[in-house]
Formats: sequence, structure tokens, C-alpha cells
Amino acid sequence: MTHSPAERSVVSERSAGLADGGLTEVFMLARTRDAIDLAIGTPGHPEVPADMIEEAARAMRAGHNQYEHPMGDALLRRRIAESLSAATDPDTEITVTAGATEGLYIALLASVDPGDEVVVLTPGFDQFASAIRLVGAVPRFVPLHAPEWRFDPAELAAAFNSRTRAIVLNTPSNPTGRVLTREELDHLAELCERWNVTAICDEVYSNFVFDGRRHLSVADVPGLAERSVVVGSLSKSHAVTGWRLGFLRTDPVRTEVFRRVHALTTLGTAAPLQMAAGRVDWADPKDASAQMARRRDLAQDIFSRMGMKFAPVEGGCFLFADISPITAGQTDSLTFVRELLDRCGVLLTPGFPFFSSPDLGAHYVRIAFNRRTETLREAERRLLAA
Repeated sequence: MTHSPAERSVVSERSAGLADGGLTEVFMLARTRDAIDLAIGTPGHPEVPADMIEEAARAMRAGHNQYEHPMGDALLRRRIAESLSAATDPDTEITVTAGATEGLYIALLASVDPGDEVVVLTPGFDQFASAIRLVGAVPRFVPLHAPEWRFDPAELAAAFNSRTRAIVLNTPSNPTGRVLTREELDHLAELCERWNVTAICDEVYSNFVFDGRRHLSVADVPGLAERSVVVGSLSKSHAVTGWRLGFLRTDPVRTEVFRRVHALTTLGTAAPLQMAAGRVDWADPKDASAQMARRRDLAQDIFSRMGMKFAPVEGGCFLFADISPITAGQTDSLTFVRELLDRCGVLLTPGFPFFSSPDLGAHYVRIAFNRRTETLREAERRLLAA
């Protein structure tokens, strides 16, 4: 049906159809209630490096308050390249972005056209499907199966076809805590090679892997490496979510295009903050993982004693738990979260926004454990005393 100019909507169809992400109420509750917030991923641990704050102030006072080159501060790009497992040229393969969110949009805008299909695993970070739709592409969902949240190779293969241009991955995963194995990545590489598909992988939590595991990047895997895009960020590793320091790592051909798109979106991110991040010592990933693993262990102990069920978290900073043993399947996750907040003053995230169909998340909650130990202990006191 065609509409006259007077009847036409003032907003585009692609934006009008966007969901609010499902987490709006949780964000508001976190801001307005005097509660222990284990819902939002904003780090309580690690602490912001004090010397990084001083470097930022020093850079501002020294006059570094204007535009940085769109590709990003040279020293920061070099530090990012040195932190990655795959050999990376900071001049031709790294672009600093306004957080991982902008990085994801750049990668999608530069890799897919309207109408193309993008494979995405579910449950997964709720922004992935929205980002795919916003650039005009079509998400093709592949289920991950509980309790270990693994894909079925046959179901994954069935999602690829001649319209598939990209797959969006996340390892370690938000919300499931899974770390993709070499076997899984090799299987993905075979499909991406066969269909000439770009693998866009959110590796924001790569500093946090547990129990002797090693983070394996898509840039490390033959078959994926030459068609890979790594989306990274300093938000969680350096506890500076508000600084909006993300990055893209890919081959020189894609990098050239990504930088053009980046210049047309944000042009760049804050120059003095980039300088500060490039001029301080970065935490040893092994130490960072060990510290986060202790918080993982505490969270798993607390919520297993409550009666929740979950697979052990392999990486990241979230626990994804089944509440049905507590609720007997009679209470949906949003109602459970509201009731727990009222009863105990502890806020969790309902699981429904992370699934392709909200009803699939009716009995799951996500729990952020990147918190101070004291915060987790107070949550434990409140939850187990109720």
C-alpha cells in the first residue's frame, strides 16, 4: 500500500521497528533504586587505573583537546596491536572507534548490504540483532542449546546460503559465558570459506578466561583469519565504559573501507583519553583472568546455593542461570527480577532480551559478577537471608 506524503511516517521503517532492547526497565531500576546492581555490565572490578586518569588530565592540560586522526592515536593503536595474539600492523589493521558499539556498526555497514543475511547465535548480546536490522540486513538466528550453550553443526550449516554475507560471533560470550573452542571455530571457518562470509567477532571480554583456557581469536584461525573482523574495547578490561574506547582489527583492505565509514559516523573518539590509554601499563591478562575468576567462583557459589542451575562460566563477566528450579517454571524472568529486587534489594537482568524469541528466555537471568568482592558478599547476605 502506498501512502501520501501527509500519511508518511516521520521516522524510517528500519528505526520504527527497533525494539528498545528489553533492558530499559532494568537500567531505570538500577539508577532509581537503592539496590545492589548485578544487572548492568558496568565494572565494579577492575578499578579504573589511577595513572590513566592522571594521564588523561595531563593530556588535556597540555592542550590535546582537538580532533585526533580518525584512525586513532598512534601509540594507542600500537599498544592494542601488541596486546593481540595475532600479528597485527597498527598502521594498516587497527582503527580506534567510539566503543565496541560503533565498531560493530562500522563492520556491518562496510560488510553487508540491505537485504543480505547475517548469521547470529541465540542467546546472545541483544544489540547484535538490532544492529543487523538497523543497517538493513536480516538476522538469521541459530540456536545455542542449554545447558552448555553449544550450536548444532547441522543447524549452523543450514543457516548459510547464497544471501549470507556475515556472521556475528562473541567469545567469551555475553550472556552465556561460553568460550568458543578451536573445533567450533574450525567448523565456522569451513562454512565461512565455502560461502565467502565475513566473520565479525566481538572479543571485548578476551582478558577474562578461566580454568586454564586460552582465548582463541578468529584472527588466529586459518580460514577465518583472512575474512575476520575483531571488535574490541577497553571498556571492561580497563573499567572505562564512559571513555568509549573501542577498536577494529582486520586486514588492510577492509581497514581502508572501515576508516572511511568511521570518518563519516563519529570521525573519532576523545583525543586525550586515547593518549592516556596508550601511555600507561596495561594489566597482565593472566592476572586479570585470575582476579575475575575469583569473583566468578563466588557468584557461582551464591546462586547455586539459591537453587539456580547453570553451566560453569568459561569466560567474560556474566553468569547465565536457569531459575526454573526455584520458581517451578511458574514465574517469568522479569517478574522474578522485580520480586527479587523488592524482597532482597538485589537487581539481576531478565533473560528474555538475549533470545531471538522472548519466550525462550522466560526462565533465565543474567548476573554480572565484575564487582568488588564486598559487593558480592553483601548480595550474598541479602539473598540467602531472605
